[in-house]
Amino acid sequence: MQISLRLDGDCVRAFHLTLLERLAALGDELSVDVRPAGSGIPRSAAALFQLETAIHGLPHDGLAHDGLAHDGLAKRVPLSALAPYRQSPASPDLVIDLCGDVRLESTRVWHVTYDGASGEAALLASILAGRTPLARIEENGVAIAAGRLGTEYGGIALASFQDMLARTASLIVAAMSGAAKSVPDLPEPAQAGSPPPMPSAGKLGVRAGKALARRIVQKIYHLCYNAPHWKVGWRQTGGSDLFDLRAHPASGWQELPDDGSRFYADPFPILYQGQLTLFVEDYIHRLGKAIISAVPFGPAGPLGRPEPVLELPYHLSYPFVFERDGEVWMVPESCANGTVDLYRATAFPGGWVKEATLLSGVVASDATLVEHGGAWWLFATVRDGGGAFSDALHLWSAPNFRGPWTPHPKNPVLIDIASARPAGRIVRRGNDLLRPVQDCRRSYGAALGIARISHLDLIGMEQVVETILNPGALWSGRKLHTLNEAGGFEFIDGSAIAPRWKQRTRD
Repeated sequence: MQISLRLDGDCVRAFHLTLLERLAALGDELSVDVRPAGSGIPRSAAALFQLETAIHGLPHDGLAHDGLAHDGLAKRVPLSALAPYRQSPASPDLVIDLCGDVRLESTRVWHVTYDGASGEAALLASILAGRTPLARIEENGVAIAAGRLGTEYGGIALASFQDMLARTASLIVAAMSGAAKSVPDLPEPAQAGSPPPMPSAGKLGVRAGKALARRIVQKIYHLCYNAPHWKVGWRQTGGSDLFDLRAHPASGWQELPDDGSRFYADPFPILYQGQLTLFVEDYIHRLGKAIISAVPFGPAGPLGRPEPVLELPYHLSYPFVFERDGEVWMVPESCANGTVDLYRATAFPGGWVKEATLLSGVVASDATLVEHGGAWWLFATVRDGGGAFSDALHLWSAPNFRGPWTPHPKNPVLIDIASARPAGRIVRRGNDLLRPVQDCRRSYGAALGIARISHLDLIGMEQVVETILNPGALWSGRKLHTLNEAGGFEFIDGSAIAPRWKQRTRD
């Protein structure tokens, strides 16, 4: 098939080269249409990016944040970089239109839009307005693919812009294979009120000017404060958990105390041989990374403080623990190592030994396993070709939890910053699978969703987000992030505000 990529030749970016490389890997014949389009971002946006680079200490071609290197997809490249791709043929089989100005009746055209408008200016306008952009690929007004684009850097327009360009490439590639056709409806907004309307391109300069002032104020604020400081909440369910209540319990939550030199997050409890034990991410500020710790629980709560059970040279989190074949197993998040690994406890709750590497060469977050339909399934969000860590859901299947794991043919099965990333164990209620998900529209881990999986097999995965829970009077702070239960106890986590001189940010 002959594919023509329509882009604005006045503003060629590394993003366009990345997209062309990924499309070329599919085996199709590619060409480019580089006529000037006038759909790029205004000059004032360049000033915004330059100021953010100075204030946040960013490299000029990308973003380095907490040791994570960004890909610099917004970087301008010369038009000559497109020389390997010939100019558009007279009659391509498909035109992928990034500018919104292609009007052909005899050729298939895919228009790429952000909140209903085309071009980079539309994407940046959504970012500066504080929106979660809905990207759509449309043919004759019908959606071919769609996804809610996300970022872990919600306060930095340049980083958000690059993350969302990266995921736009993922969405286009997914559309070529028939994946990512839609995103689930959401039952309520992640915060009170409606997001502001997307400004027109003509108003973008004013919006960018206001955003510059906000960035300066935010920088001053972050010099004094550092949010969030994560905390774990727990309670006895009394027979009704959040999957039943769909709201915070009237009794509220008790907090797992920390000593100020660390914080706890990602709570995973397990009832093993009559003893309830809670595993947590234990982030130690002086180390700049997390280990996995565990604490036993009695009828009245924790019996002591979490003690280390697994430490590696790299950051660990999300200690997904489960019992099988009379033993306890763990799949901790180790995306900093580019692997998903399986461990077995030889002296529970410690003595962890590595049994297998389930996945390698993949930046996978919050790997979550579930047995369903005669197979094992692994859910994780993947930093697919760069971009955010939380908006592209990938699946793998295996005959046994030890593997071998096979990627789903429709990966990514979902692109949605509001419901892709796992937030705890998938639970079975009757014939239904209920999946906790992270709603990261406001920021990473800002709210907790409960989704019902309506379809899961090798053809695809579909879910319906039924509930979104936010922090509030019964769970103070800015975030609500994980949900798990065992042995009559239920656990969540989230964050509050803490002074920078005492704490260091997790995200």
